[in-house]
Amino acid sequence: MTEPRPVIAGVGVTHPPALRQDDLWRDFFAGHYAGPQRALARRIFANAGVATRHSVVNPLLEDVSRWSTKARMERYLVEALPLGKEAVTGALDAAGLDPARLGLFAVCSCTGYATPGLDILLARDLGMSPRTQRLFIGHMGCYAALPGLGTVTDFVASRGEPALLLCLELTTLHLQPPTRDPQQIVAHALFSDAAAAVVVVPGDVHSGGYTVREVTAVTDTATADHMTWDVTDQGFRMRLSPQVPDVLAEHIGPLVSDLLGRHGLEVSDVDGWAVHPGGPKILDVVRDGLGLSEERMAPSRQTLTTHGNCSSPTVLLIVDALRRSPAPPRTVVATAFGPGLTLYAALLSAVQPVAGSEV
Repeated sequence: MTEPRPVIAGVGVTHPPALRQDDLWRDFFAGHYAGPQRALARRIFANAGVATRHSVVNPLLEDVSRWSTKARMERYLVEALPLGKEAVTGALDAAGLDPARLGLFAVCSCTGYATPGLDILLARDLGMSPRTQRLFIGHMGCYAALPGLGTVTDFVASRGEPALLLCLELTTLHLQPPTRDPQQIVAHALFSDAAAAVVVVPGDVHSGGYTVREVTAVTDTATADHMTWDVTDQGFRMRLSPQVPDVLAEHIGPLVSDLLGRHGLEVSDVDGWAVHPGGPKILDVVRDGLGLSEERMAPSRQTLTTHGNCSSPTVLLIVDALRRSPAPPRTVVATAFGPGLTLYAALLSAVQPVAGSEV
């Protein structure tokens, strides 16, 4: 008899205050990009597919673009702790799980560092057991949620204990000084802040949720310089090559087809798609590469419009939106992309509630 697969039993999502893209452009970035770059920046902001974004620092009130990295890291810890607590508490409450029962607490973040880290401080503040194992996953960027999900799922499968994954990014702390670099302008037009947490439990002790059937990846190291996240004296600086969509176009079809094929499925069998919205063109490439309809892409586009690109939490935001929809999908493929260039994909399947089951 096949052992029950681990199940996503609870999700918690939180955002700092929302800011309108139009307001950000008119009241801050139009002046930030003065001179010959202003017209280019205006077009990039207008075509980013973002209507609102979230930020722990409002640039209309507080310009961090010339802050030192030290100052940004100090602010990171101040802002990250309450956001992380809210997301983790929401996921635990949704799963009906006492934090003291967690066997593993994993945290993904590439936008800030501190020691003791978020894993230690949140475990302490939220009442996790001293025996709870912890893992911090850093500098993987936008795709980190999926290897993080794979890690906690493997732990649950092997140990039979619940685990929790938190993805938390404060990208807006890394606003850069004015530049002529179009890649920096693109980053400033897209990125946003968020935290998302998921609780994964043994499959035989929970009702409902999604099983994690497989997590897979492909990395094209020949294009490693296409996407970078460099630590500088003035925060972390992103490089986004315009060739990134071409690399994704080459790999997305085979990656997803191979994943589905191992489970006897085809693209047409998938009724839920959580595609990391790296930008409108990225979503177009995935749509065309997999032959998806705009209806299937709608949850990912809506997340970009409403929340921007929140880096690692973003794909979990889309999974959460899918599971809360009036007709939750039965089969979900989540995909995310980042430095490497790396593509990750996860296959999730809905499970039926079992009467009388509890975590």
